[in-house]
Amino acid sequence: MIVFPNCKINLGLHVLRKRTDGYHDIETVMYPVELNDALEFIPNEKDSLTVTGITFEQKNITDNLVYKALAVIRRYREVPPLKIHLHKAIPSGFGLGGGSSNASFMLTALNKEFNLGFSVEELKQFALEIGSDCPFFISNTPSLSQGRGEVLTALNVNISNYYIMIVSPQIHISTAEAYSLIKPNNSRDSLSQIIEKPITEWSKLLVNDFEEPIFKKHPILKDIKSQLYEKGALYSSMSGSGSAIYGIFETKPNISDLSDKYRVNVIEP
Repeated sequence: MIVFPNCKINLGLHVLRKRTDGYHDIETVMYPVELNDALEFIPNEKDSLTVTGITFEQKNITDNLVYKALAVIRRYREVPPLKIHLHKAIPSGFGLGGGSSNASFMLTALNKEFNLGFSVEELKQFALEIGSDCPFFISNTPSLSQGRGEVLTALNVNISNYYIMIVSPQIHISTAEAYSLIKPNNSRDSLSQIIEKPITEWSKLLVNDFEEPIFKKHPILKDIKSQLYEKGALYSSMSGSGSAIYGIFETKPNISDLSDKYRVNVIEP
């Protein structure tokens, strides 16, 4: 079986409070974007995993989220040994959710291929064991994400008629580092209200809390965001805890000056 896991962008991200379990309560709108990896598996004599594509540090098979998804499923059902191949087109570690998407697509593909009979809600619970972003990719529809990311509410937001430009500079920001820079704030309008406003108003209202502290540490990210607005973006933001910066455009943007320096993807309507 072959599937094509997609990435996501965050339309706003509020860090609300620190929890007693060490996590943070957040609020963000997660939106699926058709920048895709490719994931294929076939029965084999023993488990194997190969990874190709954009720069990717090969890990032990058991460290890869795709294999972790397989391990979770095997706690409940028998699945034969598999030969797995993952081709990466989504930059890893840039706030685009590529690894989470790979894991969740593996869960749903295994469920379908081997007729395992798990419900969507059961798959979401398995996904949460792997990572906070993973349950989103089970339903894979625009959603308000709350709690530590696992509480999902479908939203009627649609930017499929726009061009989405994603710039991925070679700056890695760990999630732990990003949260260490944040001062939680629980006294703002909900993103579910803000996202209903016209996209032309988002630049003044739709905020990613990680931007201010991370831009101070990495000014080039602020510069990239400014360049996307100069190119005509209706809205631009960092995705998740970074470092990918995206812009939403009415017309196809010129990428030549940025693509010379960074990895740039443009998703067309």
